[in-house]
This record gives sequence, structure tokens and C-alpha cells, in this order.
Amino acid sequence: MQIFRGGVLVALLLALAGVVAPAAQAQQPDGVRITADVDLGDDGLLRVVETVEVPEGSEFRQVLPLRVQVSESIQRTFQVSDIQATGDGEATVADDRFTIDARSGQVTFKYTVHNTVADSGGAQTFRWSGVLNTDVASISVTMTSPDFRMGVTKCTIGPPGKAEDCADIRVEPDGVAHLEKTDLRKGDLIDVTLQVPPGTVKANADIQDDDAPGPFSLTGPVLAAFGVLLAALAAAAGYVIWARRRQPTGTAVLDPLVRHGNRVQFTSPDGILPGTAGLLVDGYVDAPDLAATVVDLAVRSYLWVAVVGESDWRISRMNPIDDRLTASERAVYEAFLPAGTDAVLLSDLRDKVNVRAVRRTLIDEATAQGSFIDRTRKGFEFWLGATLVVAGAITTLALALGPGHALIGVALILGGVAALLLPRYLPSRTALGRELAARVQAMLRSLDTVVPQQLPAPDQEMVFSRALPFMVAGRRTDQWVRTFRNLDPTDDGEPGLYWFGGFEGDQDLYRFAAHFPYFITELEKLFTDH
Repeated sequence: MQIFRGGVLVALLLALAGVVAPAAQAQQPDGVRITADVDLGDDGLLRVVETVEVPEGSEFRQVLPLRVQVSESIQRTFQVSDIQATGDGEATVADDRFTIDARSGQVTFKYTVHNTVADSGGAQTFRWSGVLNTDVASISVTMTSPDFRMGVTKCTIGPPGKAEDCADIRVEPDGVAHLEKTDLRKGDLIDVTLQVPPGTVKANADIQDDDAPGPFSLTGPVLAAFGVLLAALAAAAGYVIWARRRQPTGTAVLDPLVRHGNRVQFTSPDGILPGTAGLLVDGYVDAPDLAATVVDLAVRSYLWVAVVGESDWRISRMNPIDDRLTASERAVYEAFLPAGTDAVLLSDLRDKVNVRAVRRTLIDEATAQGSFIDRTRKGFEFWLGATLVVAGAITTLALALGPGHALIGVALILGGVAALLLPRYLPSRTALGRELAARVQAMLRSLDTVVPQQLPAPDQEMVFSRALPFMVAGRRTDQWVRTFRNLDPTDDGEPGLYWFGGFEGDQDLYRFAAHFPYFITELEKLFTDH
């Protein structure tokens, strides 16, 4: 019986020289002679015409294993089809073996061998390795392939450990390979490897390598892909750190009080509104920002606020919406007083304000002004991430079912997920937004140092009122009203605050200072998501 050792079969080309096992005890002196024509077709199939001459009174058996254990972890599988026998003999396939039996005389066998061609090292190789278990008088094999550039990579024959290079194998200029060998002895090891240029035929070797990388193994291309991923993540992390360090900081102050002779007027930096100021300072729209907008509309005489009972307030229309109101101010105004409504109790508005719509309007406004980037929108990072995730999923599936390295697709998916998450960590302020936020913070620090007694008495109420919405947005409400609690609202010639009713008889703001924070708390509740 013939034993195959080695990796890639030589197209079973020399397998014909395989196991020659005469059944008779005595053998004619001239012995068994084998002649074979082997043709490698364009389809990668090996078609063999083998003629065996068996001496009178002898029998011949050739056994070719179809499942070859190349090494401990590598196994090759072959198939044989289109079997024909002419003469006193037969060929059969059973138990993973292809067996040829011939009796005295000349017998011709035709068969086709599958799964013989393997790609290897920039070429296609055909390797056969076997051990003869009987003497063979002579072997004569001729092999052709679709490409005349066929070469002998290796050919050795002889006892194990003492094999010598073949002296009787050659390739003619026309690409026909010939092997002529006589007097082969039982136990001789034959090891032949031929090669043709890559792509000559369709590679079809059926090789099972238990140690070979699986579709999800860490291979060179996979490591390279993850290296690129790590580099991209490092660059993204560096960008996030750099961007976040550019957030407004410092101790500078910006005085918003403009003096004209002996009068003082409050002016916000660049005319920024309190809602936008609150958005830019902390990077998101929250309840204090929207409450500040309501107070600002009252301070600017669009709304009137009056105390009702112990814990309610009436919001009334003072002036209609005009062109001086921005979209966000209109949204807040209409959320309280829609068309046809002139007054409403604050308690009646609970759970009725479309907070998300109002918040969205303020964000859109800041975005249109170029001071803010809405990171919740589907921007470039989203589409990049979505594309990478989809491409990664397709790549993973294609590589898993194909050449392997499927983790490359996983790397793409991880990169896509990182791109989708990136906006969460990037600041929402643009360069203009950072500049405005810094100016607002500088203004708030300046207002923290205001001494009402240093302001002209007729202007104190106006300065207090116009700055109050910004202090609400900056969460400094209590501090600001306490600072001005000694303010006499009658100094401007009118009783009480001009925009907030309920304390008209007071000569100071002590009661207002104690009451107003509760109003702001209830107002903020209207703009809190439930």
C-alpha cells in the first residue's frame, strides 16, 4: 500500500507510480511496467490515461489514498471520477481510496482527478509524495498543462533519509514533462513538485488545515486594519481633547453698563439675548435659558407678570409680536399666549408647553447665526459612521465567507461606532460661539461686582431689570435680586417694577427678592422635560 506524505499533490501525476502491490508471490523478471499520459486541463482537472502491463501469472494493485494526512493538522482530500477500464482489470472508489486492480496482460485505465491544484508562493504547484511498497520495473509518465512554462521545483527518489535528486525527469521546451525511471525498489520514497505560473488554471485544492487562520483569526491584514483603527481613534481622541480645552475660561470682566453723562444703560455683549447666552455658556438649552427668555420678554414690555394668590402668576399680553423678536422669542411668546389668548395663569400651562419645539427653535437660531453646532443632528460624523458600519458589516460577511481576515470588517464597524459617538464628546460651540460665551461669562463676572448705590437712582430699576434675564440664565437669580433688594422702584416716578405686578406699594424690593425665586422655579418647571 502506498503512503502519501507532503502538502500539495502533484496532480496525482506520479501517483500512478504509487502502490504497486503484486498479489502473486513470484514476479516475472521484467516486472510491472507503467505508462501514463497526464493532462492538466484549463478547468484544473487532471485527466489520466494509465496503461499497466502485468506479467503472466501476476496481479497488480495500485491504491491511491483520497484523504491524505499531510501533517498533524493538515489534511487533503481528492476525488476521482469518469473511471473507465479496458482489459482484465477494474478501478473503484471506496473508503477514501482509489484502487486499480489489473491481472495478466495489458490493462488501460482512464480517470479524472479533482482537487489537485493549489496556489503557493506566487505559482501553482503540483506535488506528489509517496512510498513504494513493491518493486516496479519501470515508470514512464508524460505530463502536459495549459502553459508551456512548467518547471520542476523538486524531485527526489530513494530510501527515506537517503533520497537523491531525480536524474530522469525533464521538461521539454514545449512544456511537456517526462519522468523515466527503472528498477524502483520497495520502500523507495518519491517526492516530486512541479509548478506552473499563477492563474494558469483554477486552483481547486481541498485542504483542511486545523492550524490555519480562521475567518476571524488575527492575521497580518487584520493587525494592519486595527493599527489604522487605533491611529484614527488616537487622532480623534486628541482632537476631542484639544477642542474641549478651548472652552471659555478666564477671569476677565466685561462691563455691560454704558455711561452717558450721568446716566447708565445696560447693553449685552454684541446684543446677545439671554436665552442664547445661556445656551452658549453651558452648551445646551435648559430650563433656566427658556425662563430667562420669558423674563426678558416681560422686561422688554411684551409680557406682563402679576402675582395671583399665594402661588400663581398671570402672564398677560402687553405688546404684540413684532419684527424685533427672534424666532426663539416668538416660540416662547406663542407657547404662553397663542393667537386669541391675552392672558393665562402659569398653573394652567403645566404640561402644555411644547418644550422640545421651543428648545429646537433656540438651537436652530444659534446654529443659523454660526455660533453653535447641533451635535444631535445627522451631520458628517453620522453619515461617515453609518457608512463605515454598513461597509464593515458587508466586509465582515464577505471576508468570512471568502478569503478570511473578517476582523477587518469588525475594525470598520468599530471605526463607524466611534464616528457615531464622536459628536457626543465634541463641543457644540463654534469659534464665534466660544468668543461670545467668553464675553458673556466676563459680563456675568462684572455684574457680580455691581454696587447699586453707585448707579444713578433713576437708572437702577432699568439696569436691574435688563440684566436680570442674563442672571437667570447664568443661575445667579438669588444673588442679583438680593443685591438690589434696597432698590426703590418709585425712583423712576412710577410705583413698583414696570414689568412685574403685585408689589406696587413697596418702597424697596425685599418682598420681591423673597418672592421672585419661587416664580423662577415654577417657570423653569414648565420647561423641564417630564
